[in-house]
Amino acid sequence: MSGFSFTRHAVDGKARTGVISTPRGDIRTPAFMPVGTAATVKAMLPGSVRATGADVLLGNTYHLMLRPTAERIDRLGGLHRFMNWDRPILTDSGGFQVMSLASLRKLTERGVTFKSHIDGSKHEITPERSMEIQRLLGSDIVMCFDECPALPADKARIAESMQLSMRWAARSKEAFGDRPGHALFGIQQGGLEEDLRAESAEALRDIGFDGYAVGGLAVGEGQEAMFGCLDFAPDQLPADKPRYLMGVGKPDDIVGAVARGIDMMDCVLPSRSGRTGQVFTRRGVLNIKNARHQDDPRPLDEDCTCPACRQYSRAYLHHVFRSQEIISSMLLTWHNLHYYQNLMAGMRDAISAGTFEAWQAAFHAGRAQGDIEPV
Repeated sequence: MSGFSFTRHAVDGKARTGVISTPRGDIRTPAFMPVGTAATVKAMLPGSVRATGADVLLGNTYHLMLRPTAERIDRLGGLHRFMNWDRPILTDSGGFQVMSLASLRKLTERGVTFKSHIDGSKHEITPERSMEIQRLLGSDIVMCFDECPALPADKARIAESMQLSMRWAARSKEAFGDRPGHALFGIQQGGLEEDLRAESAEALRDIGFDGYAVGGLAVGEGQEAMFGCLDFAPDQLPADKPRYLMGVGKPDDIVGAVARGIDMMDCVLPSRSGRTGQVFTRRGVLNIKNARHQDDPRPLDEDCTCPACRQYSRAYLHHVFRSQEIISSMLLTWHNLHYYQNLMAGMRDAISAGTFEAWQAAFHAGRAQGDIEPV
């Protein structure tokens, strides 16, 4: 595809580092994509998100089609202009909401009919409509429309769902058409079953995509089961294309996924956790609302260069969180996103240097220390 490419620069074990090139800029991999569900990363300005080191954002097809609508965003110049983000955007297909909002929807071969969680209005998403919405939004990386069952589920249900998703993938590819500079990713399904994952990967390879996602994980199966699946699922996908693990995750999930050959991830966790007072540091997770921080003049992490750590104390951050001040969400979200992007940069450097195994050991050892002792 003209204007879109993936170059691997180094491989260490199964871990890879490289660059996804798009007309709107390069995406360094492994890459973590902050989630901008409703055309905003909550509590952050776009420039602040970029300052954390993010190369790409994720937008949500389902939420944007309902409000303010894809047609309105298109009339206003597209999603990049609308939200003041001039770098790459990946949009999901709406498929995850097909699962998570199961009580509001009806699933058929054609697509999904559902009631809006906002006002109860009736809508339909088909593979063709999903491609149309994402075209109106103007996203750089478009995801196929798919369906995945929540785990656990019996194998027959998983197989039926996967095969439907593969038929939808073919329809998505046809509806996507020829859009130079824009990429279409297929989504592998099959639950935790190696044979179903292989069948899905073969179907996707036959259709042909610019990148491939591992879908249907982080839906309740637990880390051990997820890693067990990732021990084989990425290897079933083309090695010369980006591999995207959808909806992951916690820092140790991300590191484990990269170690198994994943290039891209997204999750609401760092921003959502910032709003609820959960803080990620190299020594693990802390809760700023706890009373132990109320007299602590030290930063969240003395080695962190984000504004929350360089300019504010734990005592202040505890105070503004307990007081429900907006600046609390702003600073803690910035810190968490900064931590995640530093995590990705550390992995990229280690893979390039051939020291990823040692880097992983240091990462886990640091988290095992736990938070610094109270004052």
